[in-house]
Amino acid sequence: MPTSHSRAGVASVCAAALTLSGLLVTGVLAARPAAAADPADYQNVRINEVTSSNDDTVELYNAGSTAVSVSGWKVSDDSFSPQSFSPSSGTIPAGGFVTFDSPKGLGDSDKLVLYTAGGTVVDRVEWATGKAKPAMARCGGDGTGAWVTTTTATTFGAPNAPGCPASVPAASRVRINEVTSGDADTVELYNGGTSAVALGSWKYVDGDTSHSPAALSSASPSATSIPAGGYVTFDSALGLGDNDSLFLVDGNGTTVDSVTWATGGAKPSSERCANGTGWFRTSTTATFGGANSCSGGSGGSGGDGGRLLGGGGALTSGCAPEAPTGTGSAPAGTLAWPGGKDVTIADDVCAFTTSTGPEGRDLSGLAFDPSNPSVLWAAKNKNWLFKLVKTNGKWIPDPSWSATGKQLRFLGGSGEPDSEGLTVGGNGHVYVTSERDNAKKNTVPKDTIMEFDPTAAGSTLTPVHQWDMTAQFPQLNTGSKDDANLGFEGVAYVPDGWLTANGWVDPLTGAAYDPANYPLHGSGLFFAGLEWDGTLHAYGLNSDGTFTTFGTIGTGKDSVMDVMFDAGTQRIIATCDNTCGETHTSMKVDSTGALVPDVTYTNPAVMPVDNLEGFAIAPASTCVDGSREAVWADDGVYGFGPGSSSYGHALYSGTFPC
Repeated sequence: MPTSHSRAGVASVCAAALTLSGLLVTGVLAARPAAAADPADYQNVRINEVTSSNDDTVELYNAGSTAVSVSGWKVSDDSFSPQSFSPSSGTIPAGGFVTFDSPKGLGDSDKLVLYTAGGTVVDRVEWATGKAKPAMARCGGDGTGAWVTTTTATTFGAPNAPGCPASVPAASRVRINEVTSGDADTVELYNGGTSAVALGSWKYVDGDTSHSPAALSSASPSATSIPAGGYVTFDSALGLGDNDSLFLVDGNGTTVDSVTWATGGAKPSSERCANGTGWFRTSTTATFGGANSCSGGSGGSGGDGGRLLGGGGALTSGCAPEAPTGTGSAPAGTLAWPGGKDVTIADDVCAFTTSTGPEGRDLSGLAFDPSNPSVLWAAKNKNWLFKLVKTNGKWIPDPSWSATGKQLRFLGGSGEPDSEGLTVGGNGHVYVTSERDNAKKNTVPKDTIMEFDPTAAGSTLTPVHQWDMTAQFPQLNTGSKDDANLGFEGVAYVPDGWLTANGWVDPLTGAAYDPANYPLHGSGLFFAGLEWDGTLHAYGLNSDGTFTTFGTIGTGKDSVMDVMFDAGTQRIIATCDNTCGETHTSMKVDSTGALVPDVTYTNPAVMPVDNLEGFAIAPASTCVDGSREAVWADDGVYGFGPGSSSYGHALYSGTFPC
């Protein structure tokens, strides 16, 4: 956990913050400015879940960064005029939910339209017979996901996830992808599924409730089918206003997708970023018939970089965030974040205070458990390990494992490892790196990798094995605590199968890597990231406590704060915090058999420039609508600084492409 540095350009600890992005995805009366009574950011409120049985309950979700009052709002269905309802709360907080029972029973085949107190359409959803039993919910992202019939009990008042089908139907993967409300009023649809979808009986309608839905097959040009991974475009026969909406309905009468834009939001174009999955935002260039450029300014419900979502809560006594240090520039050629622009605060305020770290800072390495992706492991610098599980959208310590984390010791049960990085090995054990022994002088390095059995009983864990590489890095043993603090910052377990399949050349033999040459090393190698100079160091960790060193690999960056292997992209990913412009570099095996940098991405644009030392991407098995979760850890819980909603938080969640 670097808190200060003797070398320029090397960073340390701190914070992360977040976002919610884009344009909107709902409905507004066509060619009519929002009424004066409409609250700010009303377009960010979405119908998120509906059941047409028992109490006919409706859930609303606020996808924006500010609270929205729903006082005086109304709803209608396919047969009654707008009527008032009694929400569970008069205000929906940012990233929050309210529920209410429909003032009139909702039928087996029905629709629901949501209005502001001034009569502006906010959102609308329609369903065919049986679609809302037990419930219809947005799957693949609250407020943005596709409407799908859930398979288990409802999740009113909480994020939609349980009950969402593992595989979203092909028709539900068709999304409104780009809209312009200029002369042609052109609409683009994108099919994110793996099979073509017939559109012959589909319809669309704008935000004017007096308009009848128009058939896609009668549009110009006629849209009757959309190929897998392909696009169709058509000109709206209904006319799209400067402040309007578009709703897409399938042949059964079920809402598939929707989008809303405020004044000017669709001129010249409003597009999803990322293509087919993200939130809408205004673009400077229309790209009909091809992937969205995602360039330009802000959208109707936010800028192109997104918004902070969630968080809040007062700092508890003893929680003292630490401002970032060591800011540097990103490597040349760095690309924009390829995932969604939305990022959410994903923990409780001051959640990681411990007896050796009562200030609540210093959460560092992160790693999803590949055998159980609902588990996220986290290392806290002052010798603690946390097993985290997702509850109501937040990562919290698993109370069945330890609600306060488990303390780590060196082999033999002594010392306080300055735990930084961690990974899950092929045997299911958690491997943790340490830079120093905090029980001794911080001027003395102790660069080790420790293997822990997470099923071991007790509140303290001691290593099954421990490998000490301190002697390999004499440049860290200068008597300076800053130099000693620039050691092993991250580590990744990389399966032998990936190394051999990609033709990695063993530096020790000069020939293709053959795992059989190293019978005690297990099923893969470990790549430790050195903060000192941004290099990776490959090791075979032998069961007898010895290790094999396979050499040093350059990442093209000045420093490394975390390392992971992502089976989804088939890459080793080296992460650097603000020292290197908040970037993630993918490493591949090139044609010569060497590990080399492939591509570097920065963080989502709205995130702060802080010491974000931990980074993990969920396994591809968790993918929904083309995205999976990415999580960042803030080593200083600083966020956007004092008074911000992110101040005192350590974990942030976004999305990364599958």
